Amino acid sequence: MTMLDDQTQTTSTASTGSAAWPTAYPQGYAVVDVETTGLARDDRIISAAVYRLDAFGEVEDHWYTLVNPERDPGPVWIHGLTSEVLADAPLFPEVAGELAERLDGRVLVAHNAIFDWSMIAREYARAQRTAPTRQRLCTIALSKELGLPLPNNKLESLAAHFGVVQQRAHHALDDARVLAEAFRPSLHAAARGGVRLPLLECRPLTEWSEGPARPRVGYQPSYGRTSWRPSRKRPPCPYPNPGRYVPGGSLRQGMRVAFSGDTSVDRELLEDRAVEAGLHVATSVSRLTSLLVTNDPDSSTSKTVKAASFGTPVVDEAAFTQLLRDVTPAEG
Repeated sequence: MTMLDDQTQTTSTASTGSAAWPTAYPQGYAVVDVETTGLARDDRIISAAVYRLDAFGEVEDHWYTLVNPERDPGPVWIHGLTSEVLADAPLFPEVAGELAERLDGRVLVAHNAIFDWSMIAREYARAQRTAPTRQRLCTIALSKELGLPLPNNKLESLAAHFGVVQQRAHHALDDARVLAEAFRPSLHAAARGGVRLPLLECRPLTEWSEGPARPRVGYQPSYGRTSWRPSRKRPPCPYPNPGRYVPGGSLRQGMRVAFSGDTSVDRELLEDRAVEAGLHVATSVSRLTSLLVTNDPDSSTSKTVKAASFGTPVVDEAAFTQLLRDVTPAEG
């Protein structure tokens, strides 16, 4: 491993083969990590790293870049990237092509992949482009498929399980390296056990609305540019409502799901996952609501009160995330 720095860099290694490899597995992967100004829809990427792996999980090369977010860098105490560091970094449209080359034709692999993919998709939408990746794989979901005895879903726990040493947590390049080194044995374990990889579709974002301008990092506020903010409008769910969720059972496409209270994953990202799975995200609770997701069922919010009066099933965020792994298709 080369010394980490804050410059764009690329290295290469040879790949190896395997005689008994599942033919249905992808032919290449792009292990990705992005650091951002925050978790909301209008937050921006400030650094990105990609490790390209061959079909067997062997590293082909890696790449890293800073990105000027055109706004405040957010939690500097976490990622360590200040306004001064980012002032001369390229804007996302200036690195979009190079990033696209590393994603093209590969499965995007990330730890909590819905977040990394959502941030990347939004940056490409702002740049009026589309990221050239069609599938993603979340290593949290893969760890659960493999039944790994991890104490939690943190990257550091997955790394420790496989003996991978972190050098700089929350540095995109090192986090991507750690994940690449942990993904390889996970991939081989899945191949040996005949485990189906938890691949999900990457849907590009197309609906955006113009928002107020934000100042570019390193410039005076008067030089602010136009920024973009995603629209909250969602297309209608294409599936009919099959009714209420039955505790202990599976979710079915078309079910109406409402959310109440704080969630550990950004609410909008959680809603995105639900929509991608074929569920209808409801803004309120009614007699037609299939399920309420809340981490505080004893609170007196209007949604929890209505759910109690209607007898609507309630699950917490962790249980809902598990249910999203295996949503039953709608009946034809």
